Amino acid sequence: MNLNQIINMIIRMFLRRGINWGINKGMKMASNRGKEPQSSAPEDPAQAQQAREAAKRARQAARLTRRL
Repeated sequence: MNLNQIINMIIRMFLRRGINWGINKGMKMASNRGKEPQSSAPEDPAQAQQAREAAKRARQAARLTRRL
């Protein structure tokens, strides 16, 4: 492996990380578009508990669908 291959490999690693970071950042910004930043977290403890249970059920359903 010569020096040129090593440099190209390192540059590709950094570019891949940078591009993935930018894509993830853009997708998060697009998914939060039109929402208030604090509106996703419920203030009522009962609502927060219901949200946690709903998320748990969604994760379980996703696991079941992957198994089938």
